[in-house]
Amino acid sequence: MSPAKANKVFYSLPEFQADIKVLANKINGLGYKGLYGVPKGGVPVAMALSVASGIPLVPSVTDALTLIVDDLIDTGRTSSRYPDHDKAVLHRKAWAPVDRQTVFCVHQDCKDWIVYWWEGTEEKSVEDIIIRQLQFIGEDPTREGLLETPGRVIRSWGELFAGYKQDPTKILKSFKDGACDEMVLLKGIEFYSCCEHHMLPFFGKAHIAYIPDGRVVGISKLARLLEVFARRLQIQERLGQQITETLMKELKPKGAACILEAQHFCMVSRGVQKQNSIMVTSSLTGVFRDRPEARAELMGLIK
Repeated sequence: MSPAKANKVFYSLPEFQADIKVLANKINGLGYKGLYGVPKGGVPVAMALSVASGIPLVPSVTDALTLIVDDLIDTGRTSSRYPDHDKAVLHRKAWAPVDRQTVFCVHQDCKDWIVYWWEGTEEKSVEDIIIRQLQFIGEDPTREGLLETPGRVIRSWGELFAGYKQDPTKILKSFKDGACDEMVLLKGIEFYSCCEHHMLPFFGKAHIAYIPDGRVVGISKLARLLEVFARRLQIQERLGQQITETLMKELKPKGAACILEAQHFCMVSRGVQKQNSIMVTSSLTGVFRDRPEARAELMGLIK
């Protein structure tokens, strides 16, 4: 699995030149007849590796002795397109799947977000991706209304996905003073999030409750906890579980509950296109799960 946050590091031209020599030494004399650079990141690597090793570039993968060249192996999706060929890469991420063929690599178990020297700065690279997305859907990114769109999108991500930069445990400052042993419920909390499957929004209302066991939190902290987890790529089921798990861990209450009612754009605007569908999920822990009377009281208060 990949980490929630990764350090961003710049991979310079001198580093690249040194690593190409290392990679060339690994593959020389092994009988490879050609190097195929995977578009686009693998092309500059393959070109440099061809010069260093003397193995010619090939325009397509036709021979079993063609070596697949890429900049890195991350999810393994690209690598899986060539299951019967050996690969050569500069970096292999720590969570990359095991390849059944040989993989020549300079840097193993990388956890950083690598910005290669041929990609330019990070900001420019991300904007370029958004420009290509506009072109993919058939738009002209040079027209007046879209000239500043890539920058706006990046700035909006800072708000929409702000939860990745927040620690939920730092929100839940608890108090003994004023603690009770009856249910605390904050209901009808509006929220929005983004579906990780289609990167489309889902939004609705949340009902969060807990039964204290000696400590309570400010009621607004329940809404803030919801925001931390909602402002990430999510599925609704996990969102509720993350909220109750955090409450149970940090407050140690007798029980915690989170019920979510949401409308999903991936169902409303595409696919089955059911505009009035509402998805309801619940995460019940402690007494809310084990005692029917506690669960019934919760449902009654929500209704």
